[in-house]
Amino acid sequence: MKRKKISVENLVMDTSIAVILLILVLITLYPVWYVVVASFTDSTELARNPGLLLWPEEFDAGAYRMVFKNPLLMGAFKNTFIILVTALPINIVLTLLCGYFMACPGMYWKKIITAIIMFTMFFNGGLIPGYLNIRDLGLYNSLWALILPGALSVYNAIICKTAIEAVPDSLRESAYIDGANDIQIIFKIILPLIKPTMAVLLLYYGVAHWNSWFNASLYIKDSLKLPVQNIMRSILLANDTLGGQGGDDYNAYAETIKYAAIVITTTPIMCIYPFLQKYFAKGVMIGAVKG
Repeated sequence: MKRKKISVENLVMDTSIAVILLILVLITLYPVWYVVVASFTDSTELARNPGLLLWPEEFDAGAYRMVFKNPLLMGAFKNTFIILVTALPINIVLTLLCGYFMACPGMYWKKIITAIIMFTMFFNGGLIPGYLNIRDLGLYNSLWALILPGALSVYNAIICKTAIEAVPDSLRESAYIDGANDIQIIFKIILPLIKPTMAVLLLYYGVAHWNSWFNASLYIKDSLKLPVQNIMRSILLANDTLGGQGGDDYNAYAETIKYAAIVITTTPIMCIYPFLQKYFAKGVMIGAVKG
């Protein structure tokens, strides 16, 4: 079998594209690498070498020891885990039900209810009414204040709706003929067929809960109930405000603590991506393009 000859023009073009992509990859990955390396670098050496940093200078993991010395950190990780375990099933079920309602024809009051749902994407009651609502509902200083108010994302529901619309109507009609109700159709027919999209939405909700700190700063007054992002934020703020007044041990790692905090807060959520990667591209396309 004869090999296909590659012209000089194609070879130059392919090489140029590969070099450009390699440069883009390096530009994208270096900030992440710098944060990791800086977190393991001696604080004095880091201040002495503020520019390019490829390997830890005077390897030192003391910044991580200082971060984990915070007595609230382990409790904060537990609170975040409770929020994720409780909120994600609620998020997925409500998103699936809302998407199914908006996708199925013949629903009563569909246009009016859909318009009300869409309205919430652009307008809300505001910060103070939201706070008063949480307080009057008895959710203040409770983890439920971080779970229930954001239980449904309309944007995610629209993605779910588009994915459901790609499922042939004949499957739903056949199920109706066989005596199935809407709940059975949703969880036994629709959900298995749009599993990639739901996996992506699960990731969206998980990242949102993991990174959330603002609501906790408003609705949680007990420091023992704060999620991990708020504790990390307090560590970073203390690092900025103490400025050499936090004791010898603290001052020795004042510069590298912020990098260690970034690594600690981003590593767990990054570890989830490889398990959902196979669903990601397919799920986004199914939810974005009507098939």
